[in-house]
Amino acid sequence: MDVATLRAKHAALSPVLTERSRRLWAATEARAIGYGGITRVAQATGIAASTIQRGLRELAAGDPLPDTRTRKAGGGRKRTTDLDATLLRDLDALVEPTAPGDPDSPLRWTCLSTRTLAVALEALGHHISHTLVAELLQGLGYSLQGNVKTREGRQHVDRDAQFRYIARRVRAAQRQHQPTISVDTKKKELVGDFKNAGRTWRPTQTPQRVRVHDFLIKTPDGGKAIPYGIYDLHRNEGWVSVGIDHDTATFAVQSIRRWWQQMGRPAYREAQSLLITADAGGSNGARVRLWKWELQQLADRTGLAITVCHFPPGTSKWNKIEHRLFSHIAMNWRGTPLVDLATIVSLIGSTHSRAGLHVRSELDRGQYPKGVTVNDAQLATVCLTRHRFHGDWNYTIHPATRPQDKSVYV
Repeated sequence: MDVATLRAKHAALSPVLTERSRRLWAATEARAIGYGGITRVAQATGIAASTIQRGLRELAAGDPLPDTRTRKAGGGRKRTTDLDATLLRDLDALVEPTAPGDPDSPLRWTCLSTRTLAVALEALGHHISHTLVAELLQGLGYSLQGNVKTREGRQHVDRDAQFRYIARRVRAAQRQHQPTISVDTKKKELVGDFKNAGRTWRPTQTPQRVRVHDFLIKTPDGGKAIPYGIYDLHRNEGWVSVGIDHDTATFAVQSIRRWWQQMGRPAYREAQSLLITADAGGSNGARVRLWKWELQQLADRTGLAITVCHFPPGTSKWNKIEHRLFSHIAMNWRGTPLVDLATIVSLIGSTHSRAGLHVRSELDRGQYPKGVTVNDAQLATVCLTRHRFHGDWNYTIHPATRPQDKSVYV
């Protein structure tokens, strides 16, 4: 049989041959040719002559291997850890000093990259790739992990009691068909062609080009947006005022006033009170005098008795607006540069959820200077009744023209 015929047969059979069947086929062809068959098959197929000779020996021995094996037990290339007895020990020694976490846990993690570890092992005399380092780390019980937020710091002794108090107040107000809202300021956003976290579907290899550095740029829109949100706990509706000046108590109350005019009053025509749940800090903080002063002006204009219940310090993530409104806004505009205020207002207004969330948004170009103070005389004019339970967190501001009923604030 000529070399060309052998080469054609090998090319046709090669895709379906295993290591063992390939060896035995070559040995069968060489034995059929006779003298010089090993050399001719080796030239035609590229199979080593020693491999063909081994196949002949296996044929002569009656094929001692079981059908489920290709090689004898222990055959094939040895594992790196078998050839290098100190590799695992040195790898674990490199990782252990930098391995954080509970030493008693069976699962550990390291801050060093696999490439850095591979270079360090090379310096110790080991020949290893970064891919093998990753495989060995998994075998040693390591894994890639991120951070998990679990430590809340010092908790107030009345933390849970305040949560229960807020829940009771909200349920009572809703039973009486009175408006209950959750308020807060969303993270300030840079206005311009800046990177916005997340990804959107676009034609292949056509990413939207944005700036490399996130430095504030002065634009006619002011350079930054301050979204202040109001979320109706009963109607699953949201209002967001997008300011461009400062996040002050005046801006916060003005946002609530605009919500009441546009959404609240049409929905609650018989309302006599308003319940607000808010964080303990920021522009609507429990200790901010201007916040209470501005709420007094709102109460006088609307005729509503405004009750405010603040979440304990360090628990702002439990405020409903965070995961009922702000999280959906963030998902709606992910991967989209907030190039101008019109885009921001439009994206907020188009936010919705499977639960039926409806959002309205408007731009507020008002000026809200910082540093405005409320003196003692002004504060004394605020018709404020502190509740018996944590009056520093829970209080009601009455319209100056209406009598105060203190009997319900227990």
